[in-house]
Amino acid sequence: MSPDVQQLISRVISAKSDSREADALIADYMPFIRSETAKFLKRQPEPEDDELSIAMFAFYEAICSYSKLRGAFLKYAALQIKSRLIDNYRREKRNSGQISLNTAADEDQTERIDTLADPHDAYAEQEIREATKTEIAELTEQMTEFGVSMTDIAENAPKQGRTLTLCKKAVSYARSHPDILEDFLRTKRVPLAKLAEGAGIERKPLERHRKYLVAVLLICTNGYEILRGHIMQVLKGGEQA
Repeated sequence: MSPDVQQLISRVISAKSDSREADALIADYMPFIRSETAKFLKRQPEPEDDELSIAMFAFYEAICSYSKLRGAFLKYAALQIKSRLIDNYRREKRNSGQISLNTAADEDQTERIDTLADPHDAYAEQEIREATKTEIAELTEQMTEFGVSMTDIAENAPKQGRTLTLCKKAVSYARSHPDILEDFLRTKRVPLAKLAEGAGIERKPLERHRKYLVAVLLICTNGYEILRGHIMQVLKGGEQA
């Protein structure tokens, strides 16, 4: 790890509990924040643009939620910014009656664009697609560290509603216990025993779908907000089955 990267991580950790350091970090990285906003807008942001304020807040959220287990901070912050800008775009279109929502489990939402009113909409839709592709590429790369591929996930996904429900209970328990997720990222092993005991379910079904759980747990931990919205909707469906 280079000295510059180490220094940035040190500043991020310090900024978690020091508002002045957080303000200084945001100020120092305004070029980065503006650049990420420009990628979404397809133009340079103006000071009065709501998107720039949203991006700044997303950067602050990234500071507060970052841990070394999440990898490179700026890559993580970029995902946070893009996700927040997409959420804002969809919210505006929903309020204008141009988007319908499919509410997912917990706080996660996945949304579908029904109509495109102007060229900017087309740009934004393309940005959403690119953001999704980016998340999939990031997830695929990270899964290789756990010895899991996308093919494994497709073959290992639960096929029955009962099994999907058990997986949802395990994932819900993990999400409410950050220490389990951190242990999962550190050891690169699904803590099947802890999940089964904590969620009050049998371990054997979880063992059969270990590779599927690897992907879902990664999605729940590393800022994959678009994918998380989709997977939470799937798991919600399993709960109702």
